[in-house]
Amino acid sequence: MASISDEIEAYIHRLLANSEDGVIEIQRADLAGRFDCVPSQITYVLMTRFTPERGYLVEGRRGGGGGIKVLQLITEFAEIIEAIQGLESIDQNRALSIIERLYEAQHITGRERDLLAVAMRREVLNIGLPERDFLRARILQAMLTMLLRPKEAD
Repeated sequence: MASISDEIEAYIHRLLANSEDGVIEIQRADLAGRFDCVPSQITYVLMTRFTPERGYLVEGRRGGGGGIKVLQLITEFAEIIEAIQGLESIDQNRALSIIERLYEAQHITGRERDLLAVAMRREVLNIGLPERDFLRARILQAMLTMLLRPKEAD
């Protein structure tokens, strides 16, 4: 059974998928009423599941009943390569968010996502901090550079 947070997230994803430009405006109070929860639950979902690492930007509006704009960021190939080349260290949650964003943008397959994700786990990179986060960044860079490189002509 899905949690209320999962249901709210899925609903917002559907709204974004149905929008023409990847932008929606929602009211916290309206969503809270729809899901029979407190408005802070909506805020929690937006702040934890719609982050820049996952490909979203959330803008709150003062007044007007808690209006919030959610924008789906465009993931360009060159932007991804540039971002991963600059990584010196990365924690597990951020690495998994980047991988999920690449999957959602259809830059990698589900199988590639799963392989990348398992390689990022702290249980697999069984060394102490901060070395683990340095190693995770190097592995992520190497794997994504290989996966995302332009296909060579045969």
